[in-house]
This record gives sequence, structure tokens and C-alpha cells, in this order.
Amino acid sequence: MTDFNLHSALLSACLLLAACSEAPPVFHETERPLRLSDWQLFAVDAEELVPSESSVVFRPNNPLFTDYAHKLRTLWIPSGLQADISQGEIDYPVGTILSKTFYYPRAENATLAKVADTGKQTVSLSDNQLIETRLLVRKSGGWDAFPYVWNDEQTEAFLRVAGASKAVSLSTQTSPETIDFTYFVPNENQCAGCHTTAHPEGDMHPLGATFSQLNAHAIAPDMDKPTQLAQMQARGWLSSDENFPDSVAWQDPSAPLQERALAYLNMQCGHCHNPEGAADTSGLILDNSQTLAINRGVCKPPVAAGGGAGDLRYAIVPGQPQQSILLYRMGSEKPDEMMPELGRSLIHKEGIDLVSRWINEMPGNC
Repeated sequence: MTDFNLHSALLSACLLLAACSEAPPVFHETERPLRLSDWQLFAVDAEELVPSESSVVFRPNNPLFTDYAHKLRTLWIPSGLQADISQGEIDYPVGTILSKTFYYPRAENATLAKVADTGKQTVSLSDNQLIETRLLVRKSGGWDAFPYVWNDEQTEAFLRVAGASKAVSLSTQTSPETIDFTYFVPNENQCAGCHTTAHPEGDMHPLGATFSQLNAHAIAPDMDKPTQLAQMQARGWLSSDENFPDSVAWQDPSAPLQERALAYLNMQCGHCHNPEGAADTSGLILDNSQTLAINRGVCKPPVAAGGGAGDLRYAIVPGQPQQSILLYRMGSEKPDEMMPELGRSLIHKEGIDLVSRWINEMPGNC
């Protein structure tokens, strides 16, 4: 190829990428695209993964823990459409696309101390390795889930309906030794099962993009930025006369300890442990809808935990976190014991510390 032809090809590629970043995303009602690029949600070059200018980058008040992965989340609603408020939650219109991209810093930067859910608006590809991008798409028949796995070249992500796995290495905070583990990409049924929750009228609402969780700042450290809900209003996606509810962030040290612990359990466990969820028969309800202590697990014996109870008697024993089944399962890495069952291979030390302190300060006994 001549220098002129090479220059022309590079120029064409640059123009194509620029066009992709400015072009709005594409909603597919009936198709199931094999390539993530068919949705036009991102522009990708050798330097960065950049969301479409038509999307809003958001960070929920209480991010879900996923093996210390970074996450880039976007929300897009087609032009001319607007979300409604129903039963205190957002009812997204058909055509809405939510994306969540998971990535890790490359080996030389990949310490647990640096792996945090920061809410950045772009992803540097020279510093990070893309793992997967999950889509939740609001179609006429309800929400549909699409798990896309990135290739090693970070040029494209491909639909993997059955899920996938990736080897990841992270350094510890206190030594140069690495933690090697397998990162599991869930299949599409698991995506929908964990990231949507039933509405009283039978509709489904995507967790993390619920009303109260979006009343937080899009870029976590920068409190001068407008909240996600304010950005949605500015784009005409929400009515301008809505009153926004607040939600406690479990990472907020100024909030009361119990409220922080319940907020953490709500996001990490509430998608199953709710009156309509997969774990409703356990009687342990952790979606922050309960006021009775026993329904939250205090002095509550297990229904059918089997060996997963660790020979312990109650979900929560006031003042004794080490005797509480809840903490035992949060601290387990065994597939038949650990909670949550999906979405993690590692133990979330910060979450365990928070819930342990809450139980330790809890009055009473069983």
C-alpha cells in the first residue's frame, strides 16, 4: 500500500470513528446483534472507549460489587421519548438501552487499592483491559439482556449468550503477590435475573437505574456535576416537575451505620431477597422494605440453607457477627455457600467490614 493510500485509509477510519461517537445509538427491536458495535453505543480507537454523546454516563448511589471491577455505565433513551414515574420508580420507554462495561487496570496498575467504581466517563485502553459489556434493552415485550465479551485486541465485543470466563490477576495492597482468579461473565438469563426486579404491576425495573439510585452525581468525586436525574431532565427524558427521592450510600461515612449496612444489603442481596425475588421463600428480605428485625434476619433461623449455614443457628446474631450466617456466606468462596451466588469470585472485604460493624453494635440477643 502506498503512503497516499495508507493515509487515506487512516483518515477514513478516523472519520468513521468520529461519526460513530456523534451518531445516536441504534435500537434493535427484533434483531440480536452479534457485535456490540451494531448498537452504536461507543466509539473505540487505540486510545479510548468513548460513549455516544447521546448517552448519559451514570453511577448509582450504591454500586454492585463485582470482584473489584471498574464499571462504565450508560443510559440512552431515543429522541422524542420520555420516561414516566410509576410507583416511585422510573418506567423507561421502549427503545431505552442501559449498558455496563466491566474492565480492570492492566497488570502494572491492577492493585486492589486502585480498583474502585469511580464513575469515569471514558476508559483508557492503554491503561485498562476491557472484559465485558452488558446491555439491558427495553423492548415492547419487556427487558432483554445481552452479554458481550471483548476480544483481546479490544476492538470489538461479541455476544456470548451462554456467558464466558476470563483469567484476571490483581496485586494485593500490601505485597507484590498477585491474586489470580477466574472472572465469570453471566449468561443472558442470569443478567436479567440479577439486574431487574419485579414491579407490583408485573413490569420489571433495572437495578442500579432505579429512581432513588440515580439521585447521585454522575462522576462520583466531582460534586459540581449535575445528578443523573438532572441530566435526564435536561435532555427531556424526564418531566421537570418531579421531586427526586434520596438514597443513602453505603460508602458515605457520615451516614448512620445501620442505614449504610441496609443500603449495602439492598443493592448486593435485594435483587433475590425480596418478596417477589428468587429467594422469597427464605423469609430473609433484604431489599430495605422491611421494618421487622426478624424479616431482616435478626435471630431468624435458616429455612433451607443446608451446609451453607456453616452449622450456625441464625442469619444475624446481635453483637456476634462471627456467629451470623449472613456474614459466614458473605465471607465464603465456595460455590454452594457464598452469597451472592453470582457476580463474584472474590470476597468483598469492605462490605464484610461494614456489615460486621453493624451486627457488632446491634443490641439484644437471640
